[in-house]
Amino acid sequence: MRTAMSNETKETGSSFMEKLSTVIVDKRNLIFLLTIILLVFSAFSRNWVEVESDLTYYLPSDSETKQALDIMDEQFTTYGTAEVMVANITPEQAAALEPKIKEIKGVQSVDYDETTAHYNNLSALYSITFAYSEDDEACLDSLEAVKEYLSDYDLYVDTDLGNTQQETIDHEISVIMVYVAIVIVIVLLFTSETYGEVPVLILTFVVALVLNQGTNFLMGKISFISNSVTSILQLALSIDYAIIFCNRFKEEHRLLPLREAVIVSLSKSIPEIGASSLTTIGGLVAMLFMRFKLGPDMALCLIKSILFALLAAFIVMPGLLMLFGPLIDRTQHRSFVPKIPFVGKLDYATRYIIPIVFVVLAVIGYRLSSDCPYAYGYGLKQNETQFAQQMIEDNFTSKNMLALIVPTGDYDKESAILDELGQYDEVDSTMGLTNIEALDGYMLADKLTPRQFAELAGLDYEAAQVVYAAYAAQHSEYGKLAGNLATYKVPLIDMFLFVCDQVDSGIVTLSDDQTQMLQDAEVQMNSAKAQLQGTDYDRMLIYLTLPESSDETYAFTDKILEIAEKYYPDENVYLAGESTNEYEFEKSFAVDNKVVSIVSVLVVMLVLLFTFNSAGMPVLLILVIQGCIWLNFSFPTITGKYIFFLGYLIVSSIQMGANIDYAIVISSHYTDLKKIMR
Repeated sequence: MRTAMSNETKETGSSFMEKLSTVIVDKRNLIFLLTIILLVFSAFSRNWVEVESDLTYYLPSDSETKQALDIMDEQFTTYGTAEVMVANITPEQAAALEPKIKEIKGVQSVDYDETTAHYNNLSALYSITFAYSEDDEACLDSLEAVKEYLSDYDLYVDTDLGNTQQETIDHEISVIMVYVAIVIVIVLLFTSETYGEVPVLILTFVVALVLNQGTNFLMGKISFISNSVTSILQLALSIDYAIIFCNRFKEEHRLLPLREAVIVSLSKSIPEIGASSLTTIGGLVAMLFMRFKLGPDMALCLIKSILFALLAAFIVMPGLLMLFGPLIDRTQHRSFVPKIPFVGKLDYATRYIIPIVFVVLAVIGYRLSSDCPYAYGYGLKQNETQFAQQMIEDNFTSKNMLALIVPTGDYDKESAILDELGQYDEVDSTMGLTNIEALDGYMLADKLTPRQFAELAGLDYEAAQVVYAAYAAQHSEYGKLAGNLATYKVPLIDMFLFVCDQVDSGIVTLSDDQTQMLQDAEVQMNSAKAQLQGTDYDRMLIYLTLPESSDETYAFTDKILEIAEKYYPDENVYLAGESTNEYEFEKSFAVDNKVVSIVSVLVVMLVLLFTFNSAGMPVLLILVIQGCIWLNFSFPTITGKYIFFLGYLIVSSIQMGANIDYAIVISSHYTDLKKIMR
């Protein structure tokens, strides 16, 4: 028997796959050495990956929300903020805490009063603004100092500082990975025919996973979602490859010695597993066509992970089989998988009923899945990170803030916009340079004459005229110098900051009280200007009474833009905020959903055409899998639970690409048996 097999090996040994497999098996020690070197390298290089934690980074570059966010990053300073609620506290205790919080290093201001907006149900809400931009690590240090000071109280903190979404997902993924590892080991032990194959399969998975993580830095920047969930999806998508190869090896090893069995099984597995992986990759390719660039980001990470899974199975696993071969032979046991021949008999007996039932269910599934409730943000989801936010919302009115960005230079238009928006019930409050009170009832953008400014700042009228003259000269408004300077009006914020510059330069001399008053006002005005006025655009903040996620909210964002465009008909205006982000996700999803569905079907169909050389079988398999997708996504509609829109796109792509493998296996066995069992 061995001689016959050796002759057979010689006859087939001239094939390319046989030669390639022989080289891989015989050079296994070199491969082990290179693999260990790469694993050590990956252990360090995985820390080089640049992770993007902001999903809006992946919005299409031509979207209005993306343009608005870019403008805000370039021209405005957004200070870090936090909503801090202290529960089970008396009004006297709450009032006493406010000045103490203000004294903490890095705290710029604390908004608190005894109205129900800040004290309700024995709970105090402090709106804290830090002295640093929201992306400055110093904000987190100051926030930790606030938490430490209030650690003896019943404390709840809601803030956008830090990467709370990323931290939550990373934590949950770490827990899930433990569960996945336990489940995989149990499943492998249950489905194995020999205990020796389990460490081979586990080591193959680990090598593929670590090498994939260690090469993510080559992609430049990846999303925190891709960085977190790719490992789990890699196991889910590629676990079959190593198992198929291992099963093929055990079949060959029944007749062939160890080395020959590995070589022959590898030569047969490479084309078989390679073809199988094409459908999975084909399903993921559809995500490359998404306008929302998080889709291509995840698709590339997952496709790369599958390629590493293939390499681990084809390059590393043959050497592991040679290494653990004797253990595999010694640890054989009976199969724990029960025989289920009744399933085939049942299928045949119901062959005229099940197809009709499936078609009916698929039609119902299509109808229900079309009403699937999607979440475009995290407001409709609940996790540990958002518990504090929910507690605050239960006691106080939640704030949904939007930033309206308009061309700078026309305070009258800005004031008119804010006045008009303030008439809508959907608007709780607004804030801009034109409605922030500075001193004695004057707003920051109010225009004052020299006399009005002199009275406000406590200056001599003559000194105020000199300052106004200097301001006019600096801004090349020489006509004001030649005319009546007494009627010259300058916005309060501009004149105050100009005077502060003159005092700092020693050009204007003031008393100690006047200097202190100016310095206090300067801090407030510089903060307001940094947040609300840029070189080309001004920013106005609009606080809505509407939730972040709702169709009514999305419709009102269109209304805000309509009002702003009425005052700036020939110029660009922008709107940004959590609601507009989610609205943009929804609009992108409407297009991406169709693109992903169509492209995934076409790519998988193309692979199936080459696999079966038949037009009917691919259509049948696609219809079956698509029907299963519809049924799968009908459950959120039935249960009324929201599904994150990106999760739908990912799962539908994977389900189309990965699950078609099972259909291919069954249909291939069917066509093979049909030839001999007519």
